[in-house]
Amino acid sequence: MPPPLAQPLATPAEYLAAERRSREKSEYVNGRIYAMAGATRAHNLIAGNLFAELRAQLRGRPCEAYVNDMRVKVQRTGMYIYPDVAALCGEPLLEDENLDTLLNPGVIVEVLSRSTESCDRGEKFAHYRRLDSLQEYVLVAQETARIEHFRRVGDHWVLTEISGPDAELSLVSLGCVVKLADVYDRVELPPVEA
Repeated sequence: MPPPLAQPLATPAEYLAAERRSREKSEYVNGRIYAMAGATRAHNLIAGNLFAELRAQLRGRPCEAYVNDMRVKVQRTGMYIYPDVAALCGEPLLEDENLDTLLNPGVIVEVLSRSTESCDRGEKFAHYRRLDSLQEYVLVAQETARIEHFRRVGDHWVLTEISGPDAELSLVSLGCVVKLADVYDRVELPPVEA
């Protein structure tokens, strides 16, 4: 996470009230509010491509996908966060009448960057694992065509690494399969070293 904004600890209600008035997005962890930085072109393309593929495959089904602006709350830890992509099949549970905070994502995707990678793998994932609804957590590299797919199997998380031009990401809980070539469409990746 980036450094917290300089201020005393905030309550969840104070955070939500300020967040709903603000033009900039921020996240809330353990009473601290963290300003969100902008994303690179590659980051936006990857998140957009993955969202578009999921949205197309979920059309006509009782499922939904959201990109960057749907806030997720981890009720058991009190964290409010904006994943790059969140999706679920079934009825969405929303925190209140504002309909802007999802409580039950089935899939969360984070696009990795140098500044957020350790948090996405560590602190965020530790919070996300406390979501009973979460079945799959996906980390997408920006600088190489590689996806790490964590899937809940009972009380355990099983990791599958997906790479290569013909590889596919299978999101079992959504019934979707996405080709890596489509995830990285128009993304300029550095050449692979021999």
